[in-house]
Amino acid sequence: MCTILHYMMCRMVHISAIRENFSLSRQEAALLAITSVWGGTFLLIHLAMRHSGPMFFVGVRFVIAGLVAAAIFSKSLRRITGRELWAGTAIGVMIFLGYGLQTQGLQTINSSTSAFLTALYVPMVPLLQWLVFRQRPHTMVLLGAGLAFVGLLLLAGPGAVTLGLGPGEIATLASTLPMAAEILLIGFYAGKVNLGRVTVIQLLVAGGLGFSAMPAAGESVPEFSWLWAAPAIGLGAASFLIQATMNWAQKSVSPARATIIYAGEPVWAGIFGRMAGDRMPALALLGAAVIVAGTLLSEIRPRPGDTTRDQAQAPNQDALTE
Repeated sequence: MCTILHYMMCRMVHISAIRENFSLSRQEAALLAITSVWGGTFLLIHLAMRHSGPMFFVGVRFVIAGLVAAAIFSKSLRRITGRELWAGTAIGVMIFLGYGLQTQGLQTINSSTSAFLTALYVPMVPLLQWLVFRQRPHTMVLLGAGLAFVGLLLLAGPGAVTLGLGPGEIATLASTLPMAAEILLIGFYAGKVNLGRVTVIQLLVAGGLGFSAMPAAGESVPEFSWLWAAPAIGLGAASFLIQATMNWAQKSVSPARATIIYAGEPVWAGIFGRMAGDRMPALALLGAAVIVAGTLLSEIRPRPGDTTRDQAQAPNQDALTE
């Protein structure tokens, strides 16, 4: 009898621990919600690229987002500090590089492929922490990165190794580095700057850089069409919502924890792409699944009671790691 009661008590404690681990805070729930919005943007951008150049579209999108932010946070803009200008500019540059390269890639690849390639920024976050903050990734991070690379090869197809990736895939892969840097910068400055003022600065900087890059990209202002204007307006509002939510939520959600949630982005993009008629071959679908598995695997951490080699090497981790 005592054995049965002991077993039942252990099971109850185990179930309570599982529920605690999988419970979402308000901030995590908000990130989960914007991830679905984020996933839907790939298809809109892919359709808009038939009628607009990528740099012009990035400029319009983020200037609209910045103006929306400025209208909402107008009362606090007079008190901008030097740190907020620096933080907003640094994050804005990363937004421009990330979304600019991603948008350029969407000229030649479909939204589902773009989203799954973009997901490779997730294992990059802890790897950048290693380089920038001298925090060695856990073994699971390294395994996840390797698995994500295998998925990339499957997604690219059998000829990728010999023929090389196309320009769209290369631009999208390049976009993952500034996207990972953006998440780290948001996490670094969270709680140290005013949310509204930094959101306005980063969005206007990203939009301004988009317009500034048009001559170098050989772009001109396209003829007006609602086929690019409507997505730009919609994505401008969505971009404000996404960036403001990230800035707010990452005050209490670490970059490592946030990337687990962001890993759902390509899944949503794949769902929306499938609804719109994107048809990825079976091997590409397998590669996409492996990429998602790799990104999630990269975020698995040893339990607090475990005495592992990784814990011995990183005993004093701060809020940037879990």
